[in-house]
Amino acid sequence: MKKINEKEYYEEIKDWDFSKFEIESESLTKWDLYELLNKLANKEAKILDLGTGGGEKVLKYFPKVKEILATDYSEGMIETAKKNLAASGRKDVTFRLMDNLKMDVPEHYFDIVVARNTVTDPKQIYKCLKKGGYLLISGVDKYDCWNLKLLFGKGQGFYDKRPISIVDYENVLKAGFNDVELIPIHEREYFKNKELFIEFLKKVPIIDDFSEEIDDNKDYYSDDLDENILDEYIKDNTYNGKIRLLRRYYGITAKK
Repeated sequence: MKKINEKEYYEEIKDWDFSKFEIESESLTKWDLYELLNKLANKEAKILDLGTGGGEKVLKYFPKVKEILATDYSEGMIETAKKNLAASGRKDVTFRLMDNLKMDVPEHYFDIVVARNTVTDPKQIYKCLKKGGYLLISGVDKYDCWNLKLLFGKGQGFYDKRPISIVDYENVLKAGFNDVELIPIHEREYFKNKELFIEFLKKVPIIDDFSEEIDDNKDYYSDDLDENILDEYIKDNTYNGKIRLLRRYYGITAKK
């Protein structure tokens, strides 16, 4: 069994192209972070993106504005993001290393802060936003892929006392934000075959023994896949020849 911590995990997947999994997605919720971001931003906007990863989503879905600072705490991810930036030709984006819990950005500077699938400190975010600025959060909730986690008896957030969506929501309220909304997001994802499904599970921490609670530092178990359990899941969750995952995300919108 291979054990790696969270930072090592993201260093390992820094060059992985998730489009290779050929996932077919079906959204059951009418909430799209990128659509909302593009509505809120104007050409003079300054945007901070937290947990940018390899920067693919920023370069593809973020609007062209005056300035976008995109950060991640993984050196490998930032290295990949800079390569992607050079290939894109965009001039309004800068990638750099930063810990979300030790933010070193100017106060009252950004019009919009985006945080995707990453830990945040809403109090620090509040300080760096202009008055009237927006915070947009999207994340993976405890009950994501819950039927799969139940079979394995473990998974991302499996033992957390409260879902991370509720924790984030309360922390945003406590930080002083207004017009705070928490949106449950439901999606279905379909995989063409078992091989792609297994490779996907080896690359994402869905069934790894990992907690979303602050200060928890459990290991990932990225190659610990019991094929008998997987076969049971696949048998019960195959539709029209494709393997289905029930995804549970969440979105949060707030205004300073």
